[in-house]
Amino acid sequence: MKNIKPKKGRLLISEPSMLDTNFKRSVLLLTEHNDNESIAFILNQPTKIKIHDLFEDFPSFDANVHVGGPVEKNTLHYIHSLGDKIENSIPISDNLYWSGNFETLKDLIKNKELNTTEIRFFVGYSGWSRGQLENELNEKSWIVCNENVKHLLYNNDRHMWRDFIKKMDKEYAIWSNMPEDPELN
Repeated sequence: MKNIKPKKGRLLISEPSMLDTNFKRSVLLLTEHNDNESIAFILNQPTKIKIHDLFEDFPSFDANVHVGGPVEKNTLHYIHSLGDKIENSIPISDNLYWSGNFETLKDLIKNKELNTTEIRFFVGYSGWSRGQLENELNEKSWIVCNENVKHLLYNNDRHMWRDFIKKMDKEYAIWSNMPEDPELN
């Protein structure tokens, strides 16, 4: 597989036997990558918590919150496809945005102008300081994937890691069949 460099809008796929349980068989979306830091959100770790259960004044909305990563788990983030409909949104890639005005978001939900396939909520995030992600890439802890990210907001969480591995070069195909616990093999 050619060596794809990390950048905003690309995916990080964890190697199958990663020891850090925060990232076991994870697919992460890079929302920021520069010389000083990298920020990403785990796309395939949903919780059973609904977003409207976290805030007293949040309108009812049938969207589960995901674990974005082990950093600042007391913060809420969201990735959406609404662009300018939510002021101060930060572009990630084609039709994907990070954050934005929270009051506008609540109004869109209250007025039923937003559905669950257009947004994903996260508590916490995944972060790397200068050089840290590059070191982990050199150690083969991650694969950078240039897959089209447009459909990530409504992808199947349960099989996301395996599905992305199957789409990659043949050298990684065996990963999709590896047991989660090799000792049970």
